[in-house]
Amino acid sequence: MPQAPPNRTLGFAACALASSLWGCGFFFGKIALAEMNVGAMVFYRFLFGTVVLIPLLFTHKPRFTRRDWLILLAASFLGVPVQFLLQFYGLSLTTVSHASLMVGTMPVILAVGAAIHAHERMDRTGWLALSPSTLGAALIALSAHPHGPNQATLTGDLIVVVSLLIALFWILMNKHLMDGVSPEEKHSPIAVTSYGLLLGTVMLFAIVPPIWGLPPIHHISVKAWLALIASGVLCTATTTLLWNWGLTQVPASQAGVLLNMEPLLGSILGVVVLKETLGPTAWVGGLMILAAAVTLTTHSKTHIRKELEPVHG
Repeated sequence: MPQAPPNRTLGFAACALASSLWGCGFFFGKIALAEMNVGAMVFYRFLFGTVVLIPLLFTHKPRFTRRDWLILLAASFLGVPVQFLLQFYGLSLTTVSHASLMVGTMPVILAVGAAIHAHERMDRTGWLALSPSTLGAALIALSAHPHGPNQATLTGDLIVVVSLLIALFWILMNKHLMDGVSPEEKHSPIAVTSYGLLLGTVMLFAIVPPIWGLPPIHHISVKAWLALIASGVLCTATTTLLWNWGLTQVPASQAGVLLNMEPLLGSILGVVVLKETLGPTAWVGGLMILAAAVTLTTHSKTHIRKELEPVHG
């Protein structure tokens, strides 16, 4: 049965919606962090996200080989406990608006990673876009003022960037599982997402209590619980499903530019709702990151390198 051609329009729309919802993640996380530690916040986020995916575990049975399970385990470990515990620890040391703007470096990080590991080759314009994006991230980080409550810090900003480098491997390994070498080896975005998040949540259950203690149940406000539920359902389960499906329709390097919806929305929520402030240097850095990412997709071409597969007798 012939495979349906990729739908680029819907693919880009799915990635854009996922990025927009991810943009609310730091906002909801900051609300919860006011009443609990980083480990508890991340644990509850993924617990609520996994609960809504439980029906999919029964409707989409896994067809993973032993090697696929190992890849999924590695992706889940890096993408859930390592990335998110590190990322929200960084958020606890900086502001929502700063952390969100630092996420603007992700499209370029993803483009480079896809070029190296996923055989997606950027042209000269794409590579030239790296410089302003990197400089913009540096301007945001260096504009941090670690004085007084709720202030951005260089340490927090840099930790967020490190978590994005880890997220790159999560994205590329998931894409590898969904692309496959042959149609028989491809796995559905639903299976990769639901089983991947389930594995990641189990890992959090093993990692969080020894380090941060048991997540609190009592003395948590309704506001914090609602933030955790929204973070899990909207910013975890929904976003990962949309993003993974979108990656089956468009190249990762091109989808990456749509991640700029996240810093845009996140910084707006931080400034407007949480009353955070951004200095002129941070605004300039943010604009440089956005301009580089837009250039990357509107003026840069991405080519998929076709490599010869070895012939087996």
